[in-house]
Amino acid sequence: MNFARSISLLAVGLTISACQHSATAWASPAPENSTEQTLLFADEFNDGELDRQKWNVIGPDFWVNNEQQAYIDSPETIRFLPDGAVEGADGGVLVLQPNYRKGFTVPDGRKTDFVSGRIDTRGKFDFTYGRATARIKMPDAAGVWPAFWLLGNGRWPNTGEIDIMEYVGEADWTGVALHGEGYSGETPLVNKYFFPPETDVTQWHEYSAEWTPDEVLFKVDGRLTYRATRVMAEHYGKWSFDNPKHVILNFALGGAYPFKTNGIETPYNGLPASTVELVKQGEIAMYVDWVRVYRAD
Repeated sequence: MNFARSISLLAVGLTISACQHSATAWASPAPENSTEQTLLFADEFNDGELDRQKWNVIGPDFWVNNEQQAYIDSPETIRFLPDGAVEGADGGVLVLQPNYRKGFTVPDGRKTDFVSGRIDTRGKFDFTYGRATARIKMPDAAGVWPAFWLLGNGRWPNTGEIDIMEYVGEADWTGVALHGEGYSGETPLVNKYFFPPETDVTQWHEYSAEWTPDEVLFKVDGRLTYRATRVMAEHYGKWSFDNPKHVILNFALGGAYPFKTNGIETPYNGLPASTVELVKQGEIAMYVDWVRVYRAD
């Protein structure tokens, strides 16, 4: 998902192509093989607070894609749970949590009824080529829009975007995408991954992208779900993935992509009343067990 695009692109949604993968069998998860990789960056979220030497917090002056929230730097929206608090987690957990805040006014005067959290490593850590992976669990709620992704440091989309995991509230699938010069917004390099029966986004999963000079391999729990190559991209424009990118985690509500998926217009664009009630009750959150980035040796 791109959040760095210009205001003229705010309403651009992402259309999922017909190229989709449905799993028919699911054995025990295959762990990522890191024996030949060097760890470049890691946050295990075990310290009970955000490591601001690694992460920036995005504030309310940032707004794109007709999302229905404002981002704020607050323990309401970016918080931590200790080891043992979340079943299945390996230690502490980062929680990005939207909150209902009726009539919240951002610096430019825009009003919104929701606040949420977004963090990134821009200016503190970036990398060119390697494997970025995170262990995440999410809620079953229409119109939510949490994501884990990589973004170039210059003008969008020329410096590229790799969407490792996007989720818009249909619990049986997550999406991936590449955005670059000539293939952005309604990008052709996009895919849905459907979970097998008895599995969905509410369970812990490892979402990964292995990025090389010639391709990006998207994986869930170590299994390849989509391959996007330089050749595929160059049918549409310039390969925008030979430059550094930083890491982003965020939790948006409603807006372009959820709306294009669910068609909900009220009470908020892309966000139904049922999810609004869950937000008010404090039951909507994205849990992140850890984030790690490796360089392939």
